[in-house]
Amino acid sequence: MRVVEVGHAVAAPLCARHLADLGADVVKVEAPAGDLARGYDSVVDGDSAYFAWANYGKRSVVLDLRSDGGSASFERLVSQADVLVHNLAPGAMSRLGFDHEHLAGLNPRLVNCAISGYGTSGPMADRKAFDLLIQGESGLMSVTGTEEELAKVGISVVDMCTAVYALAAVQAALIERSTTGAGRLVEISMLDCIAEWMMAPAYHQIHANSTPRREGARHNMMIPYGLYRTGSSTSVNFAIQTTSHWRALCEDVLGAPELTEHPDFATNADRVRNRGVLEPRLEELLTAIGHEESVRRLLAAGIPSGEVNDLRGLIEHPQLRARDRWMSIRTSGGLAPTVRAPFNLRTDNSPVPSVPALGEHTASVLAELNDAGHGENNASPRGSALNGSRQSEDNLPWGTRNGEHRAS
Repeated sequence: MRVVEVGHAVAAPLCARHLADLGADVVKVEAPAGDLARGYDSVVDGDSAYFAWANYGKRSVVLDLRSDGGSASFERLVSQADVLVHNLAPGAMSRLGFDHEHLAGLNPRLVNCAISGYGTSGPMADRKAFDLLIQGESGLMSVTGTEEELAKVGISVVDMCTAVYALAAVQAALIERSTTGAGRLVEISMLDCIAEWMMAPAYHQIHANSTPRREGARHNMMIPYGLYRTGSSTSVNFAIQTTSHWRALCEDVLGAPELTEHPDFATNADRVRNRGVLEPRLEELLTAIGHEESVRRLLAAGIPSGEVNDLRGLIEHPQLRARDRWMSIRTSGGLAPTVRAPFNLRTDNSPVPSVPALGEHTASVLAELNDAGHGENNASPRGSALNGSRQSEDNLPWGTRNGEHRAS
């Protein structure tokens, strides 16, 4: 499966990388200046964190799509591709001469996935978009943060949400093509994607004319659900979603069975309505019990609970290590650790995927275009991810022999 990506930042590159994770040969077409994410930083042995994460396992080709030669090479590349994924500025592909009608004429079997901020119609179709802006436009920031101050989610969640929906849509279009023989245009809007994820709080606005409050590290629609103090500098993180868990919390953890019978706290809706009274009482009881005993009782009672880790805690997480979730990727400076893609569909020992240097594969890919049997030649392209091979622990984040990747 040949995938061509013309992408910047996260949404299109991550969608294409996941196709590489699933076995596709992904050719990333970059302008001479490269994907803008290449310049974010250089923390991954010289490569930027976002670029390395969203682009390993691909091959990089530099083409100036505004030039006659670059345009002709791109047309040849697309004519031999199964999928095209792109997220350039609104209208950019059409201005370059690559609207869907032209591309479909070159390759009727092409699945053309066009990712945009706001879609191709409506009053905002021509606006440029980044994750931050869509977090604001979608209402996501209005329900994130504390009562005093709204916040953005700490990762590019809209880009990632969009990438996963684009991935699913591309796969569905490929399945459809296996029956019809024809490709199609797949249009994915960042605002559409995160709007789908916002429906639970939106239903409160639509059906109850109420906006869920920002509750920081606690849930705004379920109680108790989140971080609760067990002392001046300690907290526990737990989630109550069932009546049996609520009863177990009151009786077996807090030693306050009277709370289960109290009419103000009988249901989740009651508890949300009376959270201003209930949550201070919960913290008072947990603080009296103490942190270690609270944790012990929560686990003994079978109540879903867990740690609140920092990034070091994630990197050194014993569950990830025990399940062999770390692998190596090749960067410009050597080997670096990354978490395996979560698909868990491929188990073969594949080559170590590489983060491509800008234009690293231009000559080889263009040479392949002259060969009508490109699929055979590309059966095992350099850097194909295939979910990553099992690697020696020498290259994993808890340390190498010389300590160069040890968490610090």
